[in-house]
Amino acid sequence: MPKMKTHSGAKKRFKLTKGGKGSKAIARHAGKTHILQKKSPKKKRQMDNPLPVAKQDVPRVKALLGK
Repeated sequence: MPKMKTHSGAKKRFKLTKGGKGSKAIARHAGKTHILQKKSPKKKRQMDNPLPVAKQDVPRVKALLGK
């Protein structure tokens, strides 16, 4: 049987914490790549921090990452 391939787009957007079966998915904030001039420095700073993926979406993210 061939190896499972990781989804290239997902590996750039998500990472999993080191929790084994109970690992959580972490994503970066949307809106931090362009049109930054009109956003306040506070908003841009807050978007630097990663945020957890919703628990409903974690199985899909794990499948895309091949876990």
